[in-house]
Amino acid sequence: MCGIAGIYYTDRADGQRMHSEIAKMTLCLLHRGPDDSGYFVDDRIALGHRRLSIIDLKTGHQPMFSEDRSIVIVFNGEIYNFASVRAELIEKGHRFASNSDTETILYAYKEWGEECVSRLRGMFAFAIWNSRDKVLFIARDRLGKKPLFYSQYRGKFVFSSEIKSILVDMEFDRSIDEEGLGSYFLFSYIPAPLTIFSNIKKLMPGHTLTVKEGRATVKKYWDVFFVPDRRKSEGNFIHEAMELLAESVRIRMISDVPLGAFLSGGIDSSSVVALMSRGSVEPVKTFTIGFGGSTGGFEDERPYARLVAMRYKTDHREYEVLPRIGDLLKIIVTAFDEPFADDSAIPSYYVCRTARESVTVVLSGLGGDETFSGYERYLGFYMSRLFNRIPALVRDGILRPMINAIPESSSGNNRVNHLKRFIRASSVDAGRQYLGFVSKLVPKYGKGFFAQNGKRMSEAIYAAENRFLSHFNSDNAEDPLNKVFYCDLKTYLPEDILACTDRMSMCNSLEVRAPFVDHKLVEFCATIPPEMKMKWFRKKYLLKKGIGPLLPKPVLDHRKQGFVGPMAKWLQTDLKELTLRNLSKANLEKHGLFDPGTVGRVLDDHYNRKELNDTLIWSLLIFQTWFDLYSPSWSSESG
Repeated sequence: MCGIAGIYYTDRADGQRMHSEIAKMTLCLLHRGPDDSGYFVDDRIALGHRRLSIIDLKTGHQPMFSEDRSIVIVFNGEIYNFASVRAELIEKGHRFASNSDTETILYAYKEWGEECVSRLRGMFAFAIWNSRDKVLFIARDRLGKKPLFYSQYRGKFVFSSEIKSILVDMEFDRSIDEEGLGSYFLFSYIPAPLTIFSNIKKLMPGHTLTVKEGRATVKKYWDVFFVPDRRKSEGNFIHEAMELLAESVRIRMISDVPLGAFLSGGIDSSSVVALMSRGSVEPVKTFTIGFGGSTGGFEDERPYARLVAMRYKTDHREYEVLPRIGDLLKIIVTAFDEPFADDSAIPSYYVCRTARESVTVVLSGLGGDETFSGYERYLGFYMSRLFNRIPALVRDGILRPMINAIPESSSGNNRVNHLKRFIRASSVDAGRQYLGFVSKLVPKYGKGFFAQNGKRMSEAIYAAENRFLSHFNSDNAEDPLNKVFYCDLKTYLPEDILACTDRMSMCNSLEVRAPFVDHKLVEFCATIPPEMKMKWFRKKYLLKKGIGPLLPKPVLDHRKQGFVGPMAKWLQTDLKELTLRNLSKANLEKHGLFDPGTVGRVLDDHYNRKELNDTLIWSLLIFQTWFDLYSPSWSSESG
């Protein structure tokens, strides 16, 4: 795992200036690659690289050149099928100087050009400079496991693994992107291609970007289509899915450095550990997280993790997270460089820090919910079709007001809140119904939430909603439940789950691999009929049937907790003083973006159990910290 950066100058630049600029950009990525660094400067291009050594420790230095030095690459990620691609290239006459996957990409590009990406299986973001054609070619993996940001301004095109590397230019315009800001408060993250900065974009997963003669062209090279194959039996699907999952785990165990696994106690991470243990001579090193402080009725999954650890005799370690997160706010914000409010970043940071004390690479169960239908909201969406058969007079006149009046749980449990979201979203079309399930900005706060540019922000939120709905309404899926799965693969998975894992692991110099997010497994799961993934109101029905013999029964049967902390309870107890201080009227008026009265209502409703506003409150806390650290501005058009 590494960090990459680069500058393409539209006009010829001074060599000393080029060296200075790329060195500053690359130094910002030290945490992504503490083991080695390298630079390449020539004509109009400057490339930088920071390396975390995983494979081919002695000869994997980057930037790496083709034999005739006409092509140079900087690469972040891992290619799991590089050995077979390398063998094919050797047969075609290419000569290799190393055993690295980086050099395999280099010669794959030389042999197949931009189509080389279709042959790569793994997680990657890379940039190739073709000096003969004067072309910069950039690619990001299919599902967005590795990040890539870019900007074009003042006669140059710049790219990097992280936003901070672009912001190192003190003259860079830090104007806030209004749709990006609206998206953040809707979803807790900012979906690609947007960022919080209007002049910085994310390269979308499954896309390439080519820069020639100063002109940047973005192109999609991969997508997934949900086409259920109802000719196969349940048994056939289970067999093939388990074979693919086992293969996906096996190829991700290739490493020249110590390797372990996250073990949350849920089905996904437990499945990965079980499959790793079957293929490992040594005990698998496993790491799990628990929570301290005032957690109320929050279910700690450590006992389930211990059951799996005992069954497979893993080298198991636990860490307890306490709600002392004042300093962690800054760590999270500077890891993302833009607001990100999924509080799973807290346990993610600590489990990565704990794992890094023993290993350099870990496998994770990320993506199992998206591929095998594991989220509560999937069940809610499925049940909404039955609920809508209830006469409107009963549904809207009796049930809706009755459920909205139920107090939220004093323990911070989210079941009542989920029921309220279900009721509120039940009477609209399928796309907006799912939007209602995932949106964090409750409608009753929406209109008065933003004090500055209220009308423009309403338009920005509308644009953010439509961007989300464009994925849901895509032709890539016909069945409503498959539309939900596709939507999450394009939004929540890459921009929340995978982004969080990348940033929290990389700020600890740890590589995380996710077998459930293998594109071949994802493509196969898109052929499984949705009624097999969730059968008789049982989430992950097919996965549980397949992996059942390998896991303790309590692990299979217990209610999913998710890799999150007891934030709702913490905000009412341990973090209440910090929250009231940071979201005071005086602090909010520093930038004047939010209406203090509305924010006060958000807090009061949470403390009085009228509404579970933990995510929205955490979003405000993160945003306040980000604003103070990054000094953004509104563009002149926003005024």
